[in-house]
Amino acid sequence: MGVLLLGVLVALGFGSADFLGGRASRLAPTVTVLFCGQAVGLTASLVMAIVVRGDARSSDLVAGVAAGLCSVVGLGLLYQGLSTGRMGVVASITAVVAAVVPVGWGLLNGERPSVVTTIGVVVAIGAAGLVASEPAVEGASVRIARAVGLAVAAGAVFGTSIVLFANTREQSGLWPVLASRVTGVAVLVIVIAALGLRRSVRPGARPGVAWPTGHVRTMALGAGALDVATTMLFIGIVRTGLTVVVAPVAALGPAFTVMWAWVVLRERVTRHQVVGIAVALTGLALIAAG
Repeated sequence: MGVLLLGVLVALGFGSADFLGGRASRLAPTVTVLFCGQAVGLTASLVMAIVVRGDARSSDLVAGVAAGLCSVVGLGLLYQGLSTGRMGVVASITAVVAAVVPVGWGLLNGERPSVVTTIGVVVAIGAAGLVASEPAVEGASVRIARAVGLAVAAGAVFGTSIVLFANTREQSGLWPVLASRVTGVAVLVIVIAALGLRRSVRPGARPGVAWPTGHVRTMALGAGALDVATTMLFIGIVRTGLTVVVAPVAALGPAFTVMWAWVVLRERVTRHQVVGIAVALTGLALIAAG
């Protein structure tokens, strides 16, 4: 039960971070929103790594760097998919694949949850897809095959980042998280520099990249703070608990994103999303009972 409740907190943290980041990305370039989030995450993870301490080996740091690279690549693939395909299809496939990858890894490495828990895991994975779904826009010209491919790739790399963090030693503390944030910031600096250079050499183009300001920057920083705090909690769970159980629960983050959109923005909740939330609660109850 304790691991389950922590998993729900992870879903709440990631879902809330996605809500803030998504809101900020509507008003500012995604790459600069991500940079603000990664920067505050880097600062927070540095402080926590020093406070918590730990004895990180090179393998732990390499895993952290690889996880950070996966996270940045995953976000790039996800946003590209959302811009070229149906958002509901892309979001649902990404969420499900991101949960399936660590579940498969856990099973292959000997994790054996009970039958009731396993049923709850399957139900929770299905609920993640329902919650993330949105009605398709009729008449829109989309390349579904490309969108599905991007969604699968995004989910695969997100799931891989979970596996990489799970493979770090508990004795390494939070140094792998710091390594991942350093990697994320470094990659985004390169991307932003490349975008700025490309704009500067175009005739008549305005040089530089637009940065979030005011409440948009606050949302971007809040998303980064929530993301790094939730990542630290998630790593602690997967190091000591069943990845097979925790990953599907954490994948229910879209349910909390939908909740915040309904509460704050008064966005309409679709019938599929209501059903998905009900199914998610059923899955959580089964996992707890197991």
